[in-house]
Amino acid sequence: MSYVMYHNCSMSVLNFRTDERSERALAELMSDGSTASEAIRRALVDAVRLRRREQMRAESRALMNNEDDRAESRRVMAEMDELRAW
Repeated sequence: MSYVMYHNCSMSVLNFRTDERSERALAELMSDGSTASEAIRRALVDAVRLRRREQMRAESRALMNNEDDRAESRRVMAEMDELRAW
């Protein structure tokens, strides 16, 4: 099956050819009454959000395993403790 989103104002046209797996996924996304275009737009935004979260997790793990960064964090925390008003 192929979906075509037509040019409307500032929207671009996208041809999307589905396979069995994407057909099932699209049907599930449309089960709430969304159109194919709405479901695909929402899925794209969700995919980017998920990718960014995964990238942040990877960066956090890398920093967590970086002893130099951890030492710097401990040094900054110690300085902050010294500045804390009692």
